[in-house]
Amino acid sequence: MSISKDEYSKMTDKASPNSPKILNAVKAFLFGGLICMIGQILITLFEKAGLNEKEVLIATPSVIIIVTAILTGLGVFDKIARHAGAGTIVPITGFANSVVSPALEFQHEGFILGTAAQMFTIAGPVIVYGVASSFLYGLIIFIFKLY
Repeated sequence: MSISKDEYSKMTDKASPNSPKILNAVKAFLFGGLICMIGQILITLFEKAGLNEKEVLIATPSVIIIVTAILTGLGVFDKIARHAGAGTIVPITGFANSVVSPALEFQHEGFILGTAAQMFTIAGPVIVYGVASSFLYGLIIFIFKLY
């Protein structure tokens, strides 16, 4: 049984209809903006609580990462992401989700070989790239300061 390219194209178009690009872009913008606004609210709250600038810069992403990890563990973040789309890939929330999701998925394989080993399958390349590019950037700055 073989089908023509036209028939196959019709079948794929029917199986996967086009997504509403404008609506998805608006949702991503709104949800991403909401996440950033929450971050700004946290910064303001921490400043009003008397934390200095360095403490605020540590506390704010820490709280966002912990909240995202908890929401991912409870299955709430995935429901939000279904509606928000790319808006949840704001780096800090997307990173936290990419670490927790594989850990939860592979927990049935045990703590060491499942949770711990699989935790960085998605986020690992990002970490490696970040460290490598930071090293390269630092090396370039160091070389130019010598001359």
